[in-house]
Amino acid sequence: MSEEKNINVNAGQVSRNPNAQTQSRPNTNNFNRDRARRPGTGTGAGTGNFGQFQGPQSGSGPTSGDRRRPGGQGQGPRGRGGRGPRGFNDRPKDDFEEKVVTIRRVTKVTKGGRHFRFAAVVVVGNKKGQVGLGTGKANEVPDAIKKAVKEAKKNLIRVPMRGTTVPHEILGTYGAGKVLIKPAKEGAGLIAGGPVRAVVELAGIGDIYTKSLGSHAPINMIRAALDGLSRMQTYATTQELRFGKVKNNEVKTEEAVAKPKEVATAAANNAVTK
Repeated sequence: MSEEKNINVNAGQVSRNPNAQTQSRPNTNNFNRDRARRPGTGTGAGTGNFGQFQGPQSGSGPTSGDRRRPGGQGQGPRGRGGRGPRGFNDRPKDDFEEKVVTIRRVTKVTKGGRHFRFAAVVVVGNKKGQVGLGTGKANEVPDAIKKAVKEAKKNLIRVPMRGTTVPHEILGTYGAGKVLIKPAKEGAGLIAGGPVRAVVELAGIGDIYTKSLGSHAPINMIRAALDGLSRMQTYATTQELRFGKVKNNEVKTEEAVAKPKEVATAAANNAVTK
């Protein structure tokens, strides 16, 4: 037996006799001890805790699976797979719509030659009384539109409304552009064309009459229309300008002016009940 088993212990290596019929295994106590210290390499309850080379459901113990996911089934707090949206879809979305009125190619002549760029005119609005105009220039059309939209959202104005139309008639001017704006009955629709139609439509006006009386340049027409809409006055603001700030019960509202019979009937009923 001593001839068959030739183990060199001093050198730390195992040398085997090729003529021997049976070979013995070396002492593996240290190897088993080191293996027991490694996480996820043993058998039983701790197998597959880290899941480096094995799936999350490998092992037979109660703690099998990835500890970072509750239940070891791969379903984390953000949903299946432990991953969810990073918050990009949680950003609040604005209600503004945009319309591109004109896109022109402009040229700048310098000493080195001609430089071509694109200029865009965009109108934005939320159809709830807010509308604005913006212009932008860039080497590409999409970049010019983005610049125009960003500028338009900074130049929003509030348009006073009376039902589905404007409170009164007004003439808006800007440079050589002149736009006449008149209120219309319900059901008349948008009587406007070209750039002015984009403004009144995005402002949320349903019935209106408009007429261009000056320059037909798109940007001048838009600025003239915005000038007229920004100078609109309601009944309440006019009373405040004339008599100062008065109590609510002493100032007639637009509904009272529009429907005097209903208001009078309601006042008579209140007087009777009192």
